[in-house]
Amino acid sequence: MDTGSHAETCKMGGRTMAVLGSGLDVVYPPENKKLVEMICEKGAVVTELAFGAKPDAMNFPRRNRIISGLTCGTVVTEAGLKSGALITAYQALEQNREVFAVPGSIFSQQHAGSNKLIREGAKLVATVEDVLEELPAQGELFGKMDNGISTIKLSKDERSIVDVLRNGELHVDKISEILHTQTANVLSTLLKLELAGIVQQQPGKNFVLKKRI
Repeated sequence: MDTGSHAETCKMGGRTMAVLGSGLDVVYPPENKKLVEMICEKGAVVTELAFGAKPDAMNFPRRNRIISGLTCGTVVTEAGLKSGALITAYQALEQNREVFAVPGSIFSQQHAGSNKLIREGAKLVATVEDVLEELPAQGELFGKMDNGISTIKLSKDERSIVDVLRNGELHVDKISEILHTQTANVLSTLLKLELAGIVQQQPGKNFVLKKRI
């Protein structure tokens, strides 16, 4: 599940962050080395453990509290009653984060934990809209989901900057000059676009359109 989520996010040009249960120099599982390199290009790989630290079982519950703390909400897609995902969900609650769960068969032990979360008050998730409904700030840049692909919805200021950057890389001062807008306001809007993976900052405060929309 973790590998697939990170790989698909990178493939779609999104940003993702991986939190390791080992040192930065110890990739686990080893076959994910290429994926770790991809994540570094699209986001970040972090750990609180020292170089050389092995992926011991006791490291992962500690690691999971960082994962839940970094997010606005945790979605549990499948969890047994003693799974790490369930531990992460309870850590998210302690950190005042939203908790969501995908329901499963009452006869499946693999879903016993996620069904338990729903009984205890976690929001039942059937579609991505169920998540965005609880996290409106995270969903405001995105329109209605269509066949699993989000249509990006931009504000007037964001659209203006995107249109300016269609002609190529520009310095922030040049963007400000073209739009007759204060540099501080332009930088604020550029940050939102950068976080959404639409623009990319180059050396010297230059910006380039990363995603054609």
